[in-house]
Amino acid sequence: MPTVEVFNMTGQKVSDMQLNENVFGVEINEGLVHQAVVMQLASQRLGTHATKTRGLVRGGGRKPWRQKGTGRARSGSTRSPIWVGGGTIFGPHPRSYAFSMPRKQRRLAIKCALTDKVNSKDFIVLDNLEFAAPKTKDVVKMLSDFSIDNKTLIITADFAENVEKSSRNIPGVKAINSNGLNVYDILNHNKLFITKDAVTRIEEVLA
Repeated sequence: MPTVEVFNMTGQKVSDMQLNENVFGVEINEGLVHQAVVMQLASQRLGTHATKTRGLVRGGGRKPWRQKGTGRARSGSTRSPIWVGGGTIFGPHPRSYAFSMPRKQRRLAIKCALTDKVNSKDFIVLDNLEFAAPKTKDVVKMLSDFSIDNKTLIITADFAENVEKSSRNIPGVKAINSNGLNVYDILNHNKLFITKDAVTRIEEVLA
């Protein structure tokens, strides 16, 4: 079973913790992880782009010229797609880019992402993470104690208002709770801080 060190908020080692190998020690499936990231990013696309068809372009109600006798091709509207200023054929319309994956695949992708962080030693377990008030300098001090100055994801077991408010003004730092755990956030941050309670919660759900 994978074993990691547990630290306090000042960066001092407190104990060791064994992780569930069914969650933090799985075989990494890169293709599945990629699919999960694409799914998450696709669901965030607005898909509000639109073009006008000939029925939506203003004007063109009058027939440009009579049907016969002019020597020109017959035409019924100046808003035909072959006319300048006319409608668009097969143009984009509002749509959703979202697609879904089976729940087992989604969970396995999260396990793969967590396993990668554990293997790369970027998985830092904290015995506790609480702030008396929302203060950005508290998170800055914690990161400084661990000598971390790059993108960091902080995971708590439940919603921690002071932790999230203290983190959101620091570029590259994001705080979420275990219910919002996702593959993209795990991979998009170099370091991962997680509380012992959050580890237990994740193992209960994903094991």
